[in-house]
Amino acid sequence: MPEENYHLEIESNAKHLITVEEFVNYFAVDLNIKAEKIPGIMLAVTEASTNAIIHGNKSDETKFVSIDVTKEDNQLIIRVKDQGKGFDPAKIPDPTEIDNLLKDSGRGIYLMRVYMDDLKFNVTPEGTETILILNL
Repeated sequence: MPEENYHLEIESNAKHLITVEEFVNYFAVDLNIKAEKIPGIMLAVTEASTNAIIHGNKSDETKFVSIDVTKEDNQLIIRVKDQGKGFDPAKIPDPTEIDNLLKDSGRGIYLMRVYMDDLKFNVTPEGTETILILNL
């Protein structure tokens, strides 16, 4: 079965997250993803995109966030890439620890891990790539 690919590139401004949501709906329907999986995909991709805009690109609208989606065999692979300096995922505080429960941020990576089957980070000199993997 041939690979199916989808691509979106947005400026680093949170107002473009609606475009990300429309993109997720489009590829999810186009790939016949089960309806019950779509909200989790939506949340994970929106969180990854928000992190890329705010933390990666520091909301610098001259920098872009790209989203590439591939369906390979029985996996959906979503790559969200920013043009920022990168980070160490191990240094992100656990949002389930008592001291972090009431914080209004810091749950994005946790939520991506909850809704995806695998989550990887590829830090390169050109930016950080968040790789979301969902078994279909």
